[in-house]
Amino acid sequence: MRVTGKGTFQNSIEVKRCFQSVIAAGTKDFVVDLECCPTMDSTFLGTLTGAALNLRDAGGGGLSILNANERNQHLLTSLGLDHILALDLDGTSWAEERKEASRQLAQCDGQTAPVCKEEQARQVLQAHEALTAANAANLCKFKDVIQFLKEELDVPGGDAKK
Repeated sequence: MRVTGKGTFQNSIEVKRCFQSVIAAGTKDFVVDLECCPTMDSTFLGTLTGAALNLRDAGGGGLSILNANERNQHLLTSLGLDHILALDLDGTSWAEERKEASRQLAQCDGQTAPVCKEEQARQVLQAHEALTAANAANLCKFKDVIQFLKEELDVPGGDAKK
């Protein structure tokens, strides 16, 4: 998968759907190319982390990150995600796969399915929970976001809205 543009909560559901469909088809190893991605927000980072954790929990496989710029490398390492995601910092991994991915991506039409507000909020919650599951030190960074979303969605662990 190549991320073109910012990795944000706005495109994280499409990324999650992509991961889910290829995992269901039996794929166990993913490569995400961030060469054309200037930055990522916490929801997008959590979506990548959630996919990696799902692969690990399913008994194998992993998620590799290629071509991350300095800013994205810092985001990944400062949240402790470099222990969950395989970061290719020297640009040598998956050489043949990169060529094939470039060829296939040139044929994509880029259409996406609509997303409802509740699905978006659930994705943001799940992404932030994945960040805290990957590294307990992230809880202090995201606990307020998680609590707010649980309350908004009326899920267990959140104070139900009156």
